[in-house]
Amino acid sequence: MNDRLSFEEYLDREGTLTYANKGISMLPLLREGKDLFTVRKKDAARCLAGDVILYRRGKSYVLHRVIEVRPSDYVVLGDNCMAKEYVTDAQVLGVMTGFVRGGRTCSVTDRAYQAYTWLMLHTAEVRTRSKRLKAAVMRRAGRILRG
Repeated sequence: MNDRLSFEEYLDREGTLTYANKGISMLPLLREGKDLFTVRKKDAARCLAGDVILYRRGKSYVLHRVIEVRPSDYVVLGDNCMAKEYVTDAQVLGVMTGFVRGGRTCSVTDRAYQAYTWLMLHTAEVRTRSKRLKAAVMRRAGRILRG
C-alpha cells in the first residue's frame, strides 16, 4: 500500500503544506529546486486577486496567481506564463502564505512581496503579449535560419 498522501489529504490532515517548487511557471518569484512555498488549506472565503493558489489540473498540481476574481471562478496565470486558466473554488486546495528563498522566509504580508504582487497584477496583459510576440519572432527567425 502507498503511504504517500495526496496534497489534498495532507492539507486536510495538517492544514498547511510546505513543498519544493517544481517548474518555471512562477519565475521569478519561485525558482525550481531552490525555493520552498507554503500553502494553507483553503477555507470558505473567496480568494483575492493577487493570491497564489494551489489547484489540481488533471493529475498535476499547479501553483498560479489569481489575476481576476469573477462571480463563479477565478482567472489565474503563472507569473512566467502566457495562457490564462479558469479555476473554481471547488478546485482550489490552498492559498500560498509565504515562501523560503536561500534560508530566508518571506510572508505574503511583507511589503516587498505586496509590491511584487501589485506589479504582477498590473502588468499581466503586457507580459503575456510581450511573451507571445517574442515567441512569434523566435519562430520566424528559426524558419528564416533553416531556409
